[in-house]
Amino acid sequence: MPLTGPLDGESAPGLFPAPELALPATRGGTDRAARPGTAAARVDSADRWRRGHDAGRQLAFFGVEATEPAVTDLAGLLAGPAEGSVMGGTARLAVVVDAAWRVHVLVAELEARHLPTSWATADGGRHTVRTAYTRVLKPLVAAWLRGSTKHPPDAFHLDGRGLRLWFVAAGSMADSDVLLRLGPPAHQRVGAALAAVGLPAVPEPGPDGLAYRITGRRLLNRFAELVGDPPPAVPRVAWPYRG
Repeated sequence: MPLTGPLDGESAPGLFPAPELALPATRGGTDRAARPGTAAARVDSADRWRRGHDAGRQLAFFGVEATEPAVTDLAGLLAGPAEGSVMGGTARLAVVVDAAWRVHVLVAELEARHLPTSWATADGGRHTVRTAYTRVLKPLVAAWLRGSTKHPPDAFHLDGRGLRLWFVAAGSMADSDVLLRLGPPAHQRVGAALAAVGLPAVPEPGPDGLAYRITGRRLLNRFAELVGDPPPAVPRVAWPYRG
């Protein structure tokens, strides 16, 4: 599959085949892992997000169904552990993830926004997913940087697509709760953005640093409604569901 994003005159990074997925544990169903290097390893975002929804379910305001994919959604990655860097009139995003399914989904999400993307292995069995340097990302990344320090801009807000990206990169299920890992530095504006979409939470220490815990049936249902159904590559035990 050719890379179709804006290349800004630079060589596009190689799009490696996604790492092979182990057969996932199931929770009340059977999952099929996407095969590396095939179209099945990527997500056609617009179709996948609409597929499988109950016809009678009302679309959530702020949810993934409410808007089309946009580059501004990537603020959700920056709220988590993603890092941005600027080079001249261009910028890039990079994020280290801990599971192969996250690579599959992030590559698909970034390609859905026409951003040339690659991945590489990192220490500890992790993977780095990164975009090419492109002018398209410069306004977003520059708004999040104060010198070399990441800092949410005044206009930062979240919706379903931003939350979905944050969860894909750094979210996990913990005793039925949702944990959203923060990237340094933690900032109260991120908590305010969560509260604005009906998810009040405070950061707490975790094994990988600070994380917001979403707990309680009402808030968990709200979160699941906002982020939508899981892509096919995601193990059932790794995704929040309405209950």
